[in-house]
Amino acid sequence: MKKTIYDVAEAAGVSISTVSRVINNTGRISRSTRQRVHAVMKELDYQPNVHASALTGKRTNIIGLLTPDIANPFFGELAKSVEERAGELGFSIMMCSTDRDPKKETTYFSVLKQKSVDGIIFATGIENQETMDALEDIAKEGIPLVMISQDRALVPMDVVVIDDFMGGYLATRHLISLGHKTIACIAGDGSTTGEKDRLKGFKKAMDEAGIKADETLIAGSGFSLECGKKAAAQIFKSNIPTAVFAMNDVLACGVIQTAREWGLHVPTDLSVIGFDNTFLAEMTDPPLTTVSQPIEEMGRRAAELLAEEISGKKSSKSKIILTPELVVRQSTAPPFKKEAHAEKSGF
Repeated sequence: MKKTIYDVAEAAGVSISTVSRVINNTGRISRSTRQRVHAVMKELDYQPNVHASALTGKRTNIIGLLTPDIANPFFGELAKSVEERAGELGFSIMMCSTDRDPKKETTYFSVLKQKSVDGIIFATGIENQETMDALEDIAKEGIPLVMISQDRALVPMDVVVIDDFMGGYLATRHLISLGHKTIACIAGDGSTTGEKDRLKGFKKAMDEAGIKADETLIAGSGFSLECGKKAAAQIFKSNIPTAVFAMNDVLACGVIQTAREWGLHVPTDLSVIGFDNTFLAEMTDPPLTTVSQPIEEMGRRAAELLAEEISGKKSSKSKIILTPELVVRQSTAPPFKKEAHAEKSGF
């Protein structure tokens, strides 16, 4: 038979209200009593009904986390960081991967609301009006929100991002410093503020170097490996550049795969630089030069801001902008001079 709060109270020798306060972490209860109640709960395998607690206006200690694509290592690593820090702060995570689908976004917002989560962290762009309406409804109900990795606060909320403009600028300036002038840019689907700012940084670095950004060398239709391969092939058909800046590491891997299919060697024939510095960057052949996001810090900061908001410790919204760093590996090099190679080879 499933154990109840009455069984816990009886076994611990305390009142039902004391058990309830221990579960919801409220009231003044001695440390020894809390430990005894928790020990009995564990012994009886008692699972509190968080939904019943929510109906009485008490916390559920559950945080919702919406990501656009959990299969992307960046969001996987980000989710891990959020979960670890949230756990340290006493919260469990309810994970939702939207696949950038507006219908899923709307559905998940509804589900999280029904589950009475204490707050929501989301790292997905909101472009659909129906999803926007759902988000506004949640904000009106006073459910704390934190946006991470996106820089478009659609309703009052805390934000944790990196300087995407600087990231795009650093990547492009690195390629230019190596001597590259014909530089392509592989974007996503054009919907996120992050990629828009990275593109602005790309164009700024090109402009400072006196190099006109060729619009035919800018392509993109999504953020997956296949999208990276498709965008690279599209560019290679019209003009093969000497370098490519891809707006995430997954896209960069797609570019490297397509380069091989076209008989191009990285970095001898084509330099490739990514963005994120996920574990993929060290697994590619050659290891990928990339712009590093402080993923662990982003996740921890987001969890901490939300916890402060939930506990009522914050009086105003915060925007934390973290700094990206260039990580140079073996996928970038000066452009290969075929003429000089031919002379050395005696051809």
